[in-house]
Amino acid sequence: MYHKILVPLDGSPRAEAILPYVLELALKYESTVILLQVVELQIRDANVEFMPPAEGWQVLQQTAEAAEKAAHTYLGGVRFHLRAKGIEAQARVAFSPVVEAIIAAAEQESADLIAMASHGRTGAARVFYGSVASGVLHRIDRPLLIVRSRGQT
Repeated sequence: MYHKILVPLDGSPRAEAILPYVLELALKYESTVILLQVVELQIRDANVEFMPPAEGWQVLQQTAEAAEKAAHTYLGGVRFHLRAKGIEAQARVAFSPVVEAIIAAAEQESADLIAMASHGRTGAARVFYGSVASGVLHRIDRPLLIVRSRGQT
């Protein structure tokens, strides 16, 4: 039923709350798990706002490379854990807005299911921070498993 399961992670324990559910589904359906971490770099993240353009681009590129390396290291650890349980897992890192990256990865990988944790924000916090889960839910054309993650940091 679920040959490929896309699992967006941001490196937080809250996002990882989906992993026990993914583990169970992947074992049951002999699924391949596609782990995805999205890196959203902004100019202010690299502190390049007041640098000459050539120097700023170089610093931004170095920042992006460091973020990509950190993401691959993190996802490699999660992948190792899944493989130790007998689950085939792959890792992807994307650079774009999060919702768009999740949707694009689901399409490119032909994912049968997207499984993710919602950080469980409500009210003003949800409006201020936006909701990745909500954005994916309203734009995706395949099943979506959302687990509300509360109380974990």
